[in-house]
Amino acid sequence: MILDRLLKPRPAKAAGGKLYTAAVSQARSPAFYTTFGVRDSMEGRFELFTLHVILVLERLKGQGAPAAETSQATFDAYVRGLDDAFREIGVADTAVGKKMKKLAGAFYGRLKGFDEAIASLPDRAGLDAFLARTALEERAEGDSAGLTAYVIAAREALAAQPLDSLLNGDLRWPMA
Repeated sequence: MILDRLLKPRPAKAAGGKLYTAAVSQARSPAFYTTFGVRDSMEGRFELFTLHVILVLERLKGQGAPAAETSQATFDAYVRGLDDAFREIGVADTAVGKKMKKLAGAFYGRLKGFDEAIASLPDRAGLDAFLARTALEERAEGDSAGLTAYVIAAREALAAQPLDSLLNGDLRWPMA
């Protein structure tokens, strides 16, 4: 009984894992690649996974200690997922650390850029430019306006969901 309590993950850790899994699942929706024009590549998938994790972290921001703990657990699951992906594709253990450090910098750059773009809403130009630069990799193709509309809808959908649901790892995304 005591051992069960010691081995059972904290609720925030379990919720963070579920939220990360939901973010990854949504980021894999075919519409991002077929409708919005995100390249189905390692870079494109990284951008979408990162975008969806940032959306979750933004929703949990400033919602109290349990939300902060769940947010950290979601981020930790994201980092573990990237680390696992590198190992699965055969990146040597000695190189994983360097690649993870580079991706951590990329994540924080995306987070800062997202926050700046969101601050300019309701003017969508900043968010549109951010998504064109990141998810669409500065290519002159893809539907950045459609992707911008999706991100705004996703933010609204997340905001409408009860915090308690999110703290239990339950998350509903809008259609991509």
